[in-house]
Amino acid sequence: MIRSMLYATDLGLYAPYVMQHALELARTFKADLYVVHAVEPMGLFAESVLQSYLDEQALNELHSQGLNTVMATIEQRVLDSFREECADGQLDLSMIQSVKVIQGDPSQVILEQAQALSVDLLIVGSHSHGTSGEAHLGRTAARVLQLAKVPVYLVPLLQRRRYGDI
Repeated sequence: MIRSMLYATDLGLYAPYVMQHALELARTFKADLYVVHAVEPMGLFAESVLQSYLDEQALNELHSQGLNTVMATIEQRVLDSFREECADGQLDLSMIQSVKVIQGDPSQVILEQAQALSVDLLIVGSHSHGTSGEAHLGRTAARVLQLAKVPVYLVPLLQRRRYGDI
């Protein structure tokens, strides 16, 4: 029985498409829906550039206040995109129990949240593109599929396929 689900969004081009799958599954199973977006930590190069221009106090303030502002802005963006996509209005939004934006490695954040929330299903997009137009499984999706302890609903990217390519 599916009572709760975690939808992991990358906020990318295909996020609304994956979100429609998450909402439809939540409606079908009358399940609680949790949403998570992982923000990768700042790289070493960016950190060193900031250190060269800011004193320690300003850098610490930027880290604490700036990161909180960015996270809150992203959470609001996720909620706004849900509001835009919800055809049934408040009914769909009422299924969403929480929206979290967490800093860390995306696959690790998704797996930790799935465990912490004790969800019955993970919903992720396949994400990555190959150079020859082929769709490849993204790094995050692959790691989640390999390491998840609950079923994973993987939404493939929309792409134009010729009849003979299938």
